[in-house]
Amino acid sequence: MTKEIEEARPAREVVGVFSDAGALETAANELLASGFDRARISLLAGENAIVEKLGHKYEKVEELEDNLEIPRTVYRSKESFDVTKSALLGSLASIGAVAAAGAIFASGGILAATLGSGLLGAEVGGFVGGILGELLENHHAKYLQEQLDRGGLLLWVRTADDPEENTAKEILSRHSGRDVHAHAIPIAAEEATSRT
Repeated sequence: MTKEIEEARPAREVVGVFSDAGALETAANELLASGFDRARISLLAGENAIVEKLGHKYEKVEELEDNLEIPRTVYRSKESFDVTKSALLGSLASIGAVAAAGAIFASGGILAATLGSGLLGAEVGGFVGGILGELLENHHAKYLQEQLDRGGLLLWVRTADDPEENTAKEILSRHSGRDVHAHAIPIAAEEATSRT
C-alpha cells in the first residue's frame, strides 16, 4: 500500500464478540503472534467505568460493539495476570520475612529464632499475598462473567491497513468470534482511545 493511500485511509478497527474467555485469549494471543501490538488490542472496561461514562448499565454487549466512546482496557493475557499475582505473592512474602527478621534482631534474639521468625514472616506475607491474589482472580472472574451474562466478551483490534484488517477478521472468526466486522474511527475518537 502506498504512503498516500495509507494516509487517506481512515483509522479502522475490527470487533468481535466471544462466548468463551479461552477462545478470546487464544484469538488475542494469535493477534500478538501475528505482529499486532498489545496496545492495539482492547477489551470492554469494567461495569463501573461503563456506568460512569454512559450514565446507565448496558443490557447487551452488542449495543456497545460500535460505540467509540465506551471505556476500554488494553488486553492482558492470563499469563501476564499470573505474573502479576506471583509478583504480589513474592513481594508480600519478602516484606513479611524482612519485617519479622528485623523485629527479632532488634529485640536481641538468637540466630535460630531470627531464621525461624523470618520464615514465619514469609509464610504470613505469602498467606496475605495469597488472599489478595485470590481477590484479584475473583474480581477478574466477576468482570468476565458480567459480560458473558450480557451476551459475550468484546474484543477490538485497531488495524493500520486493509491486509491487517483482513488478518484480524480471519483470526477473530477462526477462534469463534461472532459478528466480526470493522468500522471506521473518526480522528477525535482515535486520539481519545489511544490515550486510554
